[in-house]
Amino acid sequence: FKPPTARQPMQALSIVIPCYNEEDGIPQLAEQLKPVIKKLNENYTVELIFVDDGSRDNTNVLLHNYFPSDTILTHETNKNLGAALRTGFAHAHGDIVAALDSDCTYHPSVLTQMLPLLDDSTAIVTVSPYHPQGSVENVPAYRLFLSKSVSAIYRMLLKSDLHTYTAMVRVYKKDVVKNIHIQSNTFMGVTEILAKALLRGYKAKEVPVTLTARKFGISKMKTARAIRDHLKLIRSLVAYRFWSSEL
Repeated sequence: FKPPTARQPMQALSIVIPCYNEEDGIPQLAEQLKPVIKKLNENYTVELIFVDDGSRDNTNVLLHNYFPSDTILTHETNKNLGAALRTGFAHAHGDIVAALDSDCTYHPSVLTQMLPLLDDSTAIVTVSPYHPQGSVENVPAYRLFLSKSVSAIYRMLLKSDLHTYTAMVRVYKKDVVKNIHIQSNTFMGVTEILAKALLRGYKAKEVPVTLTARKFGISKMKTARAIRDHLKLIRSLVAYRFWSSEL
C-alpha cells in the first residue's frame, strides 16, 4: 500500500483583457471565455482582470453584467493598448500572467495549449500566426504585410527563432511582467515587452495558430502610427546591438 501523495498547490493565473469600445463583442467573449475558465480552474486558481480603456459605449456596463464577480479596472480616458496592459499587469497577483484579446481573434481556448509550455527555461509563450504551421484568414493585406515585415526584422535584430512579435495573446511568468516595464502606450507595447525580455535573456516559445479577422467592432490600431512606433523601436534595437558589439 502506498499512501496518497499530497497534491501540489495550484498555481495562480491572472488573465488580463484590455477592452475599448467592445460592446458588440462582449457577449461573444463571455460565451467563448467562460467554458475555458471552467476548464482552467481544474489546474489553476484563475483571476480575470478586465481593463476598460476609456470606452465611450456600453462596454463597462456589459462587463459588469457578464463578469460581475471579476476585477474590472477603468481608465477615465482612452490611453491605448500598452497603457491598458500596464494597468492590468500592475494589478495581477498570479504566478502566471496571461494577456488575452477581447475580440476573440484568437479563441480563448488557446491558453490551454500555451500554459503547459511554460517550464524551467521558458518564461514566455506567444501565439504565432506567422509560424510555418500557423495561418491567417481574412486579415487585410496591408496589415498582414506590415506585421509580417516587422516580425522578420525583429527576428533578425533579436537573433531569435520566433516568427511572430506583434501578437498580444501571450502567457508570461510573473517575473517577466514585474521586471519588464512597458513604456509605450500604443500597440507597440506588445512588441516592446517581448523584445526587452529576449534581450534580458528570458526564453520564449510560440504556438502556431490561425489569426482571423474580428467579427464584431473595428480594429483600434492606427496603421501610420504603428509604422512610426515600429521604426522607433527598430532604431533603438539597432543602436543597442551596435553599442553592445562595441563593448
